[in-house]
Amino acid sequence: MSILLKNLREKADWVWAETLKIHQNAPETRVASSLSPIEILVSLYYGNLMNFNPRNPFCDNRDRCIISKGHGSLCMYPILADLGFFSKKELDNVCKNGSFLGGIPDPIIPGYETINGSLGHGVGVGSGIALALNKKGKTQKVFVLTGDGELHEGSNWEAFMFASHHNLKNLVSIIDYNKLQSLDTIEATLQLEPLRDKLESFGWTVVEIDG
Repeated sequence: MSILLKNLREKADWVWAETLKIHQNAPETRVASSLSPIEILVSLYYGNLMNFNPRNPFCDNRDRCIISKGHGSLCMYPILADLGFFSKKELDNVCKNGSFLGGIPDPIIPGYETINGSLGHGVGVGSGIALALNKKGKTQKVFVLTGDGELHEGSNWEAFMFASHHNLKNLVSIIDYNKLQSLDTIEATLQLEPLRDKLESFGWTVVEIDG
């Protein structure tokens, strides 16, 4: 195992523990969907894949990370605190009066780009940002994290088509394909398979990773 991979595994284990601790203190948070993307977000933020500046969260040369499954991103709190976007002391105040760390995040939290309460819009928002960056001649990337349950929203597929039409090579959509949504399994609710074939038919290059 490489040093980087070992460090990522250790960091992911720490984020798992911190996320569970936050949920223990604030049981109204959505813990299951927040545990699912931990390895994804740890890889993005600690794996040298993104450019960001905790001291200046909106610096022009940053890559953008759009958390579309906002209700399922509780694990972002310890990551952002650990990286210095805000004090780790704030992790004890999640969902408490006066804290900017709520059960569903919004852009008042340093490190969050967009409002994330309503599902199914992250790919569309990310596509717009990616197109704007291209028009300005910028080279920054836009990463969008979505849940698989969100793909039951037609707006995602409109965005996939839009991104392909505009050849948005600076856009990376990451689907947290855990096969579950709010009420039941994906298969029982609305089947997505063959998901890879569908995405490729929309003009996307698809890479499958065992998360």
